[in-house]
Amino acid sequence: MTHPSFYNPASVGTLYTPNTAQAIAEGSQAGFTPASSDTRRIALLLIDAQVDFVHTDGALSVPNAVEDARRTLTWIYQHAAQLTTIAASLDSHLPVQIFSPSWWADATGSHPAPFTVITHADVKSGKWRPLYEAAWSIEYVERLEENSKKQLMIWPYHTLIGTIGQTLIPPLYEAIAYHAAARKTQPRFLLKGDEPRTEHYSILEPEVKLPDRPELDFNASFMDALANDHDLIYIAGQAKSHCVLETVSSMMRYYANARHQIAKLRLLTDCMSSVAHPEIDFDALANETFQRFSAQGLTLVTSQDALG
Repeated sequence: MTHPSFYNPASVGTLYTPNTAQAIAEGSQAGFTPASSDTRRIALLLIDAQVDFVHTDGALSVPNAVEDARRTLTWIYQHAAQLTTIAASLDSHLPVQIFSPSWWADATGSHPAPFTVITHADVKSGKWRPLYEAAWSIEYVERLEENSKKQLMIWPYHTLIGTIGQTLIPPLYEAIAYHAAARKTQPRFLLKGDEPRTEHYSILEPEVKLPDRPELDFNASFMDALANDHDLIYIAGQAKSHCVLETVSSMMRYYANARHQIAKLRLLTDCMSSVAHPEIDFDALANETFQRFSAQGLTLVTSQDALG
């Protein structure tokens, strides 16, 4: 297919100022019908397609994410005339959060390195002590293990609000602007992750609920608006093993008794990749869960498959 003139696949993974004016100009001249006239309404949900995750020099670069983004962009331009809505989430963090090295220290005052796992037993024994919100931090690691069956992972500083790493990668932003002009519709953006006391992998809910932040419990308004207004919802983004996996997990739980909503979901499996860890095979764990979801009605597709 022919891409708009401003898109160069070789530019994916490089940092530049998006050519928004050109994207809108070419979208306006594309000759597509307005999205409001669609009889089959299709959404693309882009999860955390940000510089820090996609670029090879990003703070938390996901292996193969550049190639994933190229396939996603090809898919968008191929189906732009049928694509009703593009929604994009943005992981958005503060300098000090519960999964940051700076939140914790050992007996010598040293901070944990990225990818350190902190268990409830570690905290009880004093191996790691919280420097912020001490009582909550101890409760957090315990509740995380009991309720979410996970242990706290320390991450590199990433997608910090106001930094380049938090932004959508430039060619995807151009594609969103092009689509908005071509289909006479607005994109939907969702920021998540700026509550420092909890992890927030899923775009819909935090890992541990906060008693004083009930508005974060579950973003039903976003999910219902997306699902109720569309016949198909395609999902792509980063990372497959974390924010994509947890978002889909949230959806599967939320719609456990509404199989018609689960039947709308399409996971673009070649448009996402897993975080690399020196000891944990995150990709295998993600694949196992997605196969289980597939048996429950989630449809696994690739960017080469026909819409539907």
